[in-house]
This record gives sequence, C-alpha cells and structure tokens, in this order.
Amino acid sequence: MNWNSWSEISVCLCSLEKLQYQNRKVIVVDNGSTDNSADRIRSNFPWAEVVLTGKNLGFSGGCNAGIRRALSEGTDYVWLLNPDTTVDPRALDALVDKAESDPQVGAVGSAIYCMEAPSQLQAWGGGYVNFWTGRARHFLTPVPAGRIQYITGASLLVPQRVLLTTGLLDEGIFLYWEDTEYGWRLRRAGWKLAVAEQSKIWHKGMSTGGKKCGDIDRFYNASAVRFFIRYSPTPLLSVWVGVALRIAKRLIIGDWDRVRPIWVGFRQGESQEKCQGRIRPKATQAMSGLETGQIETRGTISALSCERKQQ
Repeated sequence: MNWNSWSEISVCLCSLEKLQYQNRKVIVVDNGSTDNSADRIRSNFPWAEVVLTGKNLGFSGGCNAGIRRALSEGTDYVWLLNPDTTVDPRALDALVDKAESDPQVGAVGSAIYCMEAPSQLQAWGGGYVNFWTGRARHFLTPVPAGRIQYITGASLLVPQRVLLTTGLLDEGIFLYWEDTEYGWRLRRAGWKLAVAEQSKIWHKGMSTGGKKCGDIDRFYNASAVRFFIRYSPTPLLSVWVGVALRIAKRLIIGDWDRVRPIWVGFRQGESQEKCQGRIRPKATQAMSGLETGQIETRGTISALSCERKQQ
C-alpha cells in the first residue's frame, strides 16, 4: 500500500530488492497519494509495477486490486505485505516452502518483529479471537499452527488455488478485521493456516494522534461489528461487550474525544449488516470477474506475486 508514504515504502522496496527468491514480481498500488510518491517509486524502483487508483478504496479493496493484477498474469502465489516493513532476504523462500509442504495450507504468515526493537516478536504469524470479550489478539510467542485463527495482513502469502476457490478479501470491510475475517473464512472452507518460522519481517508500530485516532476507532469498530455478526455464535454478546470495553478504556484514561468515534463506528457496522444481512462477502462475489477474465485494477496495497521455484 502506498498512500503518501514514500519514506516508508522506499525502505520496504529496498529490502525486497535483496530477496533471494528470484521468480517474483512486485506490484505497488497507489491509494490516491498527493505527495508525488507514486512518481518517485516509478523513478527510483523501475522494476516495480505501479497501479494508480485515484482514491482511497480501503485496505480490502486495495489488496484485491493487487491480487487481481497478479492473478491476471498467472502467478502461483500472492504475498500481501505492508509498506512499513522490511524483510529478511530469505523471507519469501520460507513462505513458499511452507505453502508447498502441505496442499491443504491456505495461507502462510511470517514471524513479525518490531521495527523499533528488532528482537521483539510483534506477532507469530497472526492471532486468535475471543468471542466473550469481542477482541482479537496476536500471538506474541510461537504456538502450534492449529491454534492460529487468522494470519495478519502485514505479511500474508496465499496460493492461487485458494484465491480462485475461496475468494478475495471482503470489500465490505474498509479497514481492520479484514485479515481476521479472511482467516476464519479460509478455515471454514477447510484450509489450514501456517507460519513460516524462517520468514522474518520487521514492522513499524502504529502511530496515533488527533483526528487520525478517531478515524481508527470508527473503522475498527465498524469492521468488528461486521466480523462478529458473521462469525460469532453469540454476536450480540461479542459486539456489545467489545464496544463497552473499548469505551470504558477511553473513559478510564480520560480520552473522551475517542468515545464518540467508537459509538459511530458501532452504529455504522450495525446499520451495514442490517441492510446486507448475512450475505456472501463481497470479495467472493468479486471473483466472478476473474472467472470471465475481466480483471479490475483498483486498490490500495502492494502485492508481491511470485511463482513456484523453478526446479
């Protein structure tokens, strides 16, 4: 993803140049940037394909744009990678090796470390969901693959066969929870999730402040409502407890300005689900374009496509 993030994505692309896995292509999808970063990427990294969207279509819509472009070129795998990351030279080799070790693996994640503290694990591939508290948490230590309920979108490798049969990300989710929803959808379809221990990446922590915090809270809670209504065995409990806990946290620390965005996000998510009901994710519907060969290119995230290692 590139949205006015030249300083971050330039470092990411420099690290991708050092990947040992050679049978690959990098796609950067620009999300309506206004800082001339798309032109700077083209100039400084001519080997990367840049796709322009013209506006912010959200994380899922952007991922899907990169995925469609990669699939239209016959890639065997798509690796979604956040722009504020750097990768170990062997990161992609390890992901593909893990994916090819078991045909039932539907998604593979990396061992993600903190950019600010390189030896500190930020996420072991992904995490789990607590339906009682309406929260999702990353695993901070290595765990058996069977415990992983989703792979974080910061580093997510998906085989072509999974994308063609199970669909893309849910474009009804603008930001946050899209990777969680995808993990649950894959597991319900019978796919396994895995972590490639030797695939190491370093990811920046989230910066917060002012209006941006309000937007984060609004998007986060709208997406959480959509997820829990679809997957929780007790959706009302998950939604209301989760919202109540997040509001209570803001009140306790005296961050009153962030209470309203939480409530607004909750109402937006609730309204959206009432209008749409428990329908197929839009991502699955969007696959019809792939079936007919009509590939759309719209979105917000970089997708690194790759093919199997040449024998």
